[in-house]
Amino acid sequence: MNVSDFDYDLPEELIAQDPLADRASSRLLVLDKRSGDIRHRVFRDIVEELVPGDVLVVNNTRVIPARLYGKKVDTGAVIEVLLLNHREDGAWEVLVRPGKKARIGTVIDFGDGLLTGEVTDILEEGNRLIRFTFDGIFEEILDKLGEMPLPPYITHKLQDKDRYQTVYAKYDGSAAAPTAGLHFTKELLTQIKEKGISVAEVTLHVGLGTFRPVKAETVEAHHMHTEHYIINEETAALINSAKQSGHRVIAVGTTSLRTLESASTPDGVLHAGEGDTDIFIYPGYTFKMIDALITNFHLPKSTLVMLVSALAGRDNIMRAYQEAIRERYRFFSFGDAMFIN
Repeated sequence: MNVSDFDYDLPEELIAQDPLADRASSRLLVLDKRSGDIRHRVFRDIVEELVPGDVLVVNNTRVIPARLYGKKVDTGAVIEVLLLNHREDGAWEVLVRPGKKARIGTVIDFGDGLLTGEVTDILEEGNRLIRFTFDGIFEEILDKLGEMPLPPYITHKLQDKDRYQTVYAKYDGSAAAPTAGLHFTKELLTQIKEKGISVAEVTLHVGLGTFRPVKAETVEAHHMHTEHYIINEETAALINSAKQSGHRVIAVGTTSLRTLESASTPDGVLHAGEGDTDIFIYPGYTFKMIDALITNFHLPKSTLVMLVSALAGRDNIMRAYQEAIRERYRFFSFGDAMFIN
């Protein structure tokens, strides 16, 4: 299967640079994955697309202000550090720019001594391990010094950090937001629950691999990144009960979907627990748990376009994307939404 099969032309002006003032006022393209039929709605209308007994599964990860700017202690050269994964030994796996200036032993000062980091190792893909020293609470220092790690296609500065968080974000750990969830407000979630729809939470800490371009020519040759997930017993029991009763399990975002599919048995039973997943979903994949998906519009030739094509069919997805372009939908992280049912 060729990666070029998942390409499309997107006018640059359709890349959303700023979030809407009202989260739920985004547009919503509703795609029937069986017939390919398309309807156009507003996101707050999602309530009408759901039925009592449905389970909506959200990812409650929280984005940390993971981009730091510091200076090399010996030369004063500016270094950009992006936090990726917090290791069990206390060190952080990071992306450093420019990498050639961050050799092992390099000491970087952030915030005039508020935070200091030393490069302790260079990993296979060029990422670094950094061990930080500081006085106080690391998360508080990060809130003071760090910036939200917006995707590279967003060039505007984010005015309100909370707009790159979902309203249900709880657990720090992501380098990027689970953006399908950005459309929900607390009021909208209340309406959904009052209609008899359950909302279940999982955690998957989103890594920057989600933005990594697919460089292979064929889909099968691409190596997927790894992300850490957690599913508690309550969530597993709720979803398994719904599945056994014939109700729909609806993922909010590809991260929720990947979490559930990673932790499900072939016969559709979800297991509680935590682990790392590098699941790669593309056409030909047999879904074990998910019936429907709320998602944004994804980058051309990305693993996420491949994922939604696995759920709805490549031809349906490409036709829906062309329709969204004709209708001037907003694309990517701060853009509009799609409901695949």
